[in-house]
Amino acid sequence: MKIKILPALIVLPALLASFSVAARAQSSLSLDEAVAIALNNSRVLNIAREGTIGAKAGKHEAITRFLPKLSTSYSYVRLNEAPGLNFPGFPPVIPPAAIVTGTKDNYNWVIEARQPLFAGGGILAAYQASQIAEDAAVIEESAKTQDVIYDVKVAYFNILRAQRLCDTADRAVEMLSAHCDAAEHFFKVGLIPKNDLLQAQVELANGRQAAVKAQNALELAGSHLNILLKRDLHTPVEVQDNLSYAPFDRTLEQCLDIARQNRPELKAAKLKSEQADKAVRIAMSEFFPVVSMVGQYGRFGDKPDLDGSTYRDAENWQVMAVASWDFWEWGKSKYRVDASRAALHQATDMALELHDQVALEIKNAYLLLKEAQSQIDVSQKVIDQARENHRISEARYLERVARSTEVLDAQTLFTRARSEYANALADYNISQARLERAMGIINRPSQN
Repeated sequence: MKIKILPALIVLPALLASFSVAARAQSSLSLDEAVAIALNNSRVLNIAREGTIGAKAGKHEAITRFLPKLSTSYSYVRLNEAPGLNFPGFPPVIPPAAIVTGTKDNYNWVIEARQPLFAGGGILAAYQASQIAEDAAVIEESAKTQDVIYDVKVAYFNILRAQRLCDTADRAVEMLSAHCDAAEHFFKVGLIPKNDLLQAQVELANGRQAAVKAQNALELAGSHLNILLKRDLHTPVEVQDNLSYAPFDRTLEQCLDIARQNRPELKAAKLKSEQADKAVRIAMSEFFPVVSMVGQYGRFGDKPDLDGSTYRDAENWQVMAVASWDFWEWGKSKYRVDASRAALHQATDMALELHDQVALEIKNAYLLLKEAQSQIDVSQKVIDQARENHRISEARYLERVARSTEVLDAQTLFTRARSEYANALADYNISQARLERAMGIINRPSQN
């Protein structure tokens, strides 16, 4: 019976450990999930969406300016006396007399339809400007979406960096603890002086302090991601480790070409320049008269029921063409055109300046990416050398042919190499996300 129970006792902890790892893997947050949550909860993105909704409403409002406007009014006028005229007559045959031509009480109801026919091109230019504003709002929403994705990626990779640095610090504490135990044993049997033991203990204390700092950095990185996801600051964060390295094969010129085609800020700047050009056209329309077709239908009465009166019919209608022109306003229209042209020149120059800024941003991100890529290659070789150096130093120490200082130096070198590799790997992923954002092609991870 004991022979059957023993294998079960050996296998059970392994099964429990595997189940625990699987459960953590299922409950951990993937980068896709983090991005989806952030996009759903982002206030910045909601503001951009409302801007798009407002721009669409502005375009529909501009369309209504092409259509006829209907208005109505109902009025009551009370005169101090009934209107009339004095008839001089033809004495002595016809004596003079006062003739009444209206009533004291006058009720009027008018319906008017006004259709603009010509407005100097201002109505069309205003509609075209609203179309451009809608397109710009959609592009700006896309830019804000990319900003959210970039921020989440950076926060996510910083958590993975902190996790690896935390694991490295814990591993360093384990190695220092093992070395401290060996040093204590050697000291008890008189093989090393007390100073070597104290040095090992000091390094162990420093290692534990470094582990505490690494754990705090991990907590802070998790809080940063919680802020982006609009979750409680203290919500536990466990993410899937997807830090990877794949060489970036695009050239700098290719990155610049992609940015010119895809960077939303460049598209928005071009649209704003076009919108400013339409504003100039709107301002110039004030130099021309406004021509409209107006139709009116009215009802009149000396009582509220509008049934007419003895002196006037109950209803009437008329159709007329109306041209109005403010031909002198002390230079108001000219100054408005000048201001609109200045705004156009500003928008054009800002678009050109933005091209230069984007080019510099891409070059900076590209160089940082290549720097991190080079650091990864170096760090991998350093880790292998530091691991072998530590193994040899530890073996020499146990054989009493090396001093404690040599082992501690080897451990420090090994820990630094692992930390530098973790930093280089995180920097590479962050730099790649930065470059993708600069090119305007950063999307959900599954879409890259």
